[in-house]
This record gives sequence, structure tokens and C-alpha cells, in this order.
Amino acid sequence: MSSSVQQDKESLLDRIGTGRNLGAYVVDLVFLEEGLLAAALGDGRVAFISGESANPPSFVPVHDGACLSLAADLRGRRILTGGDDARLASTDTDGKTAEIAAIAGRWVEPIAVSGASGLCAAVFGKTVSLFAQDGGAAGTFDHANTVGGLAFDPKGRRIAAAHYGGVSLWWAKPGAQKPKRLSWSGSHLDLTWSPDGKYIVTAMQENELHGWRVSDGADMRMSGYPTKVKSMSWLPKGRYLATGGADSVVCWPFHGKSGPMGKAPLDLGWGFEGVVTVVAAHPRHEVVAAGYEDGAAILVEIDRVNPVLVKGPGEGAVTALAWSADGRHLALGTESGFVGRISLSNWQAPS
Repeated sequence: MSSSVQQDKESLLDRIGTGRNLGAYVVDLVFLEEGLLAAALGDGRVAFISGESANPPSFVPVHDGACLSLAADLRGRRILTGGDDARLASTDTDGKTAEIAAIAGRWVEPIAVSGASGLCAAVFGKTVSLFAQDGGAAGTFDHANTVGGLAFDPKGRRIAAAHYGGVSLWWAKPGAQKPKRLSWSGSHLDLTWSPDGKYIVTAMQENELHGWRVSDGADMRMSGYPTKVKSMSWLPKGRYLATGGADSVVCWPFHGKSGPMGKAPLDLGWGFEGVVTVVAAHPRHEVVAAGYEDGAAILVEIDRVNPVLVKGPGEGAVTALAWSADGRHLALGTESGFVGRISLSNWQAPS
């Protein structure tokens, strides 16, 4: 399935959205309670943006350098950020910041949070540190190479770390242990664990993905991308994995016993210059938001021919996308510092 978007058509941001420039590269975005949006910025600040367009954003200086990673904590009123100043920090919506941990000389990226187990984990170079809900240390896992990707399984009992040569699977608890290895030659830069717990997929230094079936370690290779895949997002129930890295949204089918093996992916959302830089699946429906390197953004539904234009080109490449937990709010950020958001009365965007 492929289609093009009329780029001169009025976008959802023009019609029902709001936008502002925060003055720095938008590293990531996350929605908190009551529609509050948090943005991690490339100059080390965190911005909190309310749903009221008249209210100015609140800025909090957190890191001495760039923010590198962002996650919402389990209570929905604080965020966790990692920086190139070697610090993992917690910041609440009142602007109070506390340091959780620091390891000199180590960038803190990425961060993973498990609502099921109440644990969070962060990467400090070659070390994965595990923390309890109160911020206390709960375990440390060392690797021979820098860890590029991190994810909990759906139950929060295991944690997977991507690195050169494959993936290490650890039990999310303190104490000495030997990890289970999922091996594949090459550098693995990002990692995602399917919502049903059956599959782990990594984005590689090469222009391809590699996956494993967790139950038996069976390998799955997904190639053909023109550039590196820097964004992956599971649709609800793990039926499809949406990815960037091409001039369309590539959605690999994972329903069935063999995952994507022997199946062609869906190619959705053609029509813009360059490649898809970031994707974010709707939390409840088979809809994907996608941003392009020319600044455009769209919504595309698995069984719908025509994408919906969320934002026209401009403001630099789209670097971040986020849905609220109920799927009624969508936010995007760009490399120039622009942040836009739209609110939908239901999951289906107007055409």
C-alpha cells in the first residue's frame, strides 16, 4: 500500500493545533498527567508545556550539556532524563530536580521504565543500572561494549540490552547472574521488545533490523533500508512493528508463528522528500504518526489509503513524536526547537 499526501493542503496543526519554538533541539517528548507535555532539549533544559495555548512553557535547567534521553516516571508527575554530563536526574512539574545517579565520563542513554514491575533502568556507557521506584539502586549489569538499546519485557521481570554482537538478557533483580545471549555479528544500536513478549528487535549499524524469537532464539533479518533505522514503534498487541529509515513508514507483520519471515512489509505514507526520521504508534489503534527529515508529519492507518497531514515541511527534521496514554493528544518536535501538538476528540484524525 502506498500513497502520497498533498503537501499544500492545510495541516491538522494549522486547523486544530498549536505550536511554539523552544529555542533548542527537541531530543524527546512525553505526556504526563492532565495533558502536560514534557520536552527534553539539546541545551540541557527540560520544558513543561500545558494544554492551554496561552500559557508559556516552564523551563528547568537540568543538565550541564545536552539532554540525551527522556522517560516519564511511574507516577506521571515527574520525568527522568539522562545527559552527557554523566547524570541521571529526576525532575518534577514544579521544577525541582534531584540526581539519581552519576558515573563520571559516561553518557546516560537510553532510559527504560516498567510500569509492571515499578523498576527503571538507565545505560551509563557499558553499564546498565537498575533502580527501584524510590530511586534506590536495585542492580548493576556490566557489558564488554557500549550498550545502545534497552527495554524491559512486558512483565518487567527481564531487561534486554543491545550492544556489539547482539543482545544480553538479564533478570531484573540484584545479585550475580549470567545473561542469556542472543548473538548476531555487528553493532546493535537500538532495541525494542514486543508487547506480547515474543520478539526482540534491534536496529543495527548497517541499514537493517535484526530480530529474535525469545522462546528459541530464532533469527529474523529485516533489510532493504536506504539509511539507518533510528526509530521503531509497536502497534497495539504487537501485530506490526512500524519503523523509520525509508521514504515510507515500513511496517513489518509480526502476527503468526514466524513473525515477519517470508512476509513483505507494508509501505505506508509516501509523498515527502527524504526519509522517515521518527515513528510513534497510537496506543490503542492501528494508526502510526510519522515525521520526515523535511519537517513534515503525517498520520497513517494500516487499512486506510490516504495519510492525514499533521504538519507541512519546515522547521527542520522531525526528531520526536509522542502520544498521550489515551491517544487523544499527539505532540511533535523538530531539530530547530519547534513543538506542535494536536488534540483529537477520538482516535481517527479528520481527513
